[in-house]
Amino acid sequence: MILACTEAGEGPPLILLHGLFGAGQNWGAIRKALAPRFRVLAPDLRNHGASPHHADMSYAAMAADVAETMDAAGIPRAAVLGHSMGGKVAMTLALARPDRVERLVVADIAPVRYRPTLRAYVAAMQALPLAPGLTRKAADEALAATIPEAGIRAFLLQSLRFEADPPSWRLGLAEIAAAMPAIEDFTAAPGATFGGPTLVMAGARSPYIRAEHHEAFRALFPRADFATVADAGHWLHAENPGGFLAALEPFLGP
Repeated sequence: MILACTEAGEGPPLILLHGLFGAGQNWGAIRKALAPRFRVLAPDLRNHGASPHHADMSYAAMAADVAETMDAAGIPRAAVLGHSMGGKVAMTLALARPDRVERLVVADIAPVRYRPTLRAYVAAMQALPLAPGLTRKAADEALAATIPEAGIRAFLLQSLRFEADPPSWRLGLAEIAAAMPAIEDFTAAPGATFGGPTLVMAGARSPYIRAEHHEAFRALFPRADFATVADAGHWLHAENPGGFLAALEPFLGP
């Protein structure tokens, strides 16, 4: 499918892929900083933002969406940066279609299976009563019983349309819930590798990329370099955008 997409800037193309429960708008500050030198596209992945919903949330399908969206934008090849779930989409695209990826950036995710810790978020969102007149404050209080972190609740509630009455989710929650086992996993085709320049960025306070994951990266991405963004957890590009850009921009080049 062709994805809903925001675009800014001119120059070499750069694709920014958001994580689970996010949207292209999450890259706002990073997109603005890079737009003077790059043509930056930030799509909403399927079942997110303004993009269509679909039952298939395999990484192969989501990577094919990105390639089709690049075709629609007239982009044969681009630098591709993905965070979290978007990082797995970016890795899948690079491994399946290395001709489409000029260089790869993977932000705080490894090519491994993760524990099902985020399923509780999906269940909490599905359980939220979407009654007429529901306010953001009431929705936040309802989620708090399951999700104690205020910042995570605020992030999730960005996808709830309060302008509708009753409010409704932009996310395809049923599709996401059914696909969580596939989203948590990562499988590369036997023998697949991406030989292009690759930068793996980890948040210093994040547990998502560990030292033992470096071997898995190098097996698939032999030119992988590793960088750590200080004073940042999993949402490293939002928590320390300056540090994120300081590591990213030299890799992207002039």
